[in-house]
Amino acid sequence: MAGFSDQANEFLDVALVPHPAVTVIFDLGDDPFLIEDGCGSQQRERIVAGLAPNRARGRGLARSSECLQLRLSPVIARAVLGASWELGGTVGSLDDLWGREAVRTQERLRAAGSWEERFAIAEAVLARREAAGRAVDPEVTFSWGQMVASRGRVRVERLVAETGWSRKRLWSRFRAQVGLTPKRVAQLIRFDHAAHRLAAGHSAASVAAVSGYADQSHLHRDVVAFAGMTPTAVAVSPFLAIDDVAWPPKRASGM
Repeated sequence: MAGFSDQANEFLDVALVPHPAVTVIFDLGDDPFLIEDGCGSQQRERIVAGLAPNRARGRGLARSSECLQLRLSPVIARAVLGASWELGGTVGSLDDLWGREAVRTQERLRAAGSWEERFAIAEAVLARREAAGRAVDPEVTFSWGQMVASRGRVRVERLVAETGWSRKRLWSRFRAQVGLTPKRVAQLIRFDHAAHRLAAGHSAASVAAVSGYADQSHLHRDVVAFAGMTPTAVAVSPFLAIDDVAWPPKRASGM
């Protein structure tokens, strides 16, 4: 989780670079911003974005903006948000999933006196909802962990062998509980690793070589497919500049 504050009197328009996590945003400022995806869905104030939302952008006048951003592994998000939530490329309202609790949580976060207090409130809410929610299958959790550990380069055949499931069962259960197919998730994790290396200043050629792409052209196609921009543009994306490249290992606050 991370907290952001900005007092700049300017219009904000930034692309949300896809990330292998479900993102929850509580807008805590005086001028609510808008999250819009490529399908025309628009959300404000209490927002949830699934894995790899389609061409999502954040827009708004940043006179006095504050927000708390939470990133949830999809194997946790299913319990926290509810089994009915579509974890794929969707942007939706947290109100539709949590009801009045979404509004009450936002009110508590706004009234808190510090970012540490806000973090504590959010952690308590997430822990309670996870404990009461529906967990994913252990085989799906294992497969997700293997994909993350390998940076998206583990083969589905290996996951089939190690889970003991058939390829068809792994594919269908993973898709139902994570929101994307195993192949698409592996591509997303690989892209995320590459995008952060680009943002850290590495050349496209070197990123392609260490991230599992056949060549630089393959990297270029994947980046454009996921982010809608070139590797050069991703490298200087404001959204990545406030991401893991800049954040401390566990949390960030008041950025």
